[in-house]
Amino acid sequence: MIEIRHLRKEFEDIIPLKDINLTINDGDVIAIIGPSGTGKSTLLRCINLLNVPTSGDIIVDGQNITDGSCDINEVRKKMGMVFQNFNLFGHMTVLENIMKPQMTLLGRGKQEAYDKAMDLLYTVGLAAKALNYPEDLSGGQQQRIAIARTLAMDPDIILFDEPTSALDPSMIGEVQSVIRMLAKTGRTMMIVTHEMDFAKKIANRVIFLNDGYVYDDGTPKEIFDHPTKALTRKFVQRLTVLEYHVQDFEFDYEAFADDLQQYAEKLLIENERTSKLKMCLEELMSNNLFVINDSIDIVFKVEYAEKKDELTLMVKYKGEYFNPFDSDNELFNSILNEPTTKIEDEIRSEDEKFYPNKLRITFKWEEA
Repeated sequence: MIEIRHLRKEFEDIIPLKDINLTINDGDVIAIIGPSGTGKSTLLRCINLLNVPTSGDIIVDGQNITDGSCDINEVRKKMGMVFQNFNLFGHMTVLENIMKPQMTLLGRGKQEAYDKAMDLLYTVGLAAKALNYPEDLSGGQQQRIAIARTLAMDPDIILFDEPTSALDPSMIGEVQSVIRMLAKTGRTMMIVTHEMDFAKKIANRVIFLNDGYVYDDGTPKEIFDHPTKALTRKFVQRLTVLEYHVQDFEFDYEAFADDLQQYAEKLLIENERTSKLKMCLEELMSNNLFVINDSIDIVFKVEYAEKKDELTLMVKYKGEYFNPFDSDNELFNSILNEPTTKIEDEIRSEDEKFYPNKLRITFKWEEA
């Protein structure tokens, strides 16, 4: 068990952790979420003293590791850490990267370290890469090697610092699969992540950090589906809803497309549906609503419903009504007429409090 009491960390120009109080039970799989700069990675680095706390206590299995008399190297043998950028030794083979720490820090013999390394390489599906060098591997493969190297030290606690943030979207799944497998072994794990779907599926607890404090602590269902605290609700909604209010003909569609792509990648939405959504939005706005109206007042939202696996574009606007089925764009029409696309088109009564025109397009996933 880990007890964190009044933990504070100050740097010269910033205080990422102000007063952290937290109990981590044996076997907990904790996802740590929150806005950028709120101290998530700093918290992990303080737990194994890569960053020395300014004040406060961290008690691991009854031992206060912030006590100056503590042998931190012994404590670190209980804790493994997986970083964003792999930290593999480029001049060593994959096998050597996993064997060397065992021999140096644990005193294992060469054969024992070899057997352990190969067993773990089979576990993460990379035994065939044992004699390769890190530069020969993809990012996802390198991160799986980094996880195997951490496991080789037989840690009781594993700290993951955004383990998929440096990966291409195509590689994220393979690393998450390995971490999901580890979560079933009973090890205590803390995972800093911006992948909310991953956090919901893997964690038994979710910690929401904000402004240097533990703002919320609950089950994935409590945090993501039924948040009771205002900032938690706001944060979760921002992650699942992308909203724009367009009141200018100079709307920067390219910037929006970039935001949409990042949104889709974070939620692991496949490119096919994202491309359809972009196509529909460009056709509606640039080729129709911008053309038929003298002034622009449009609100559009993109929302992904994980349980239903539905990606939805919602558009509401003032001005002249446009029937989407009147478009001359054949590709746009073909998307609207696909069986996996659902259209809800509505004209509301004129009222200054409401946008009179509303369109909702839902893109379901087409089963193979």
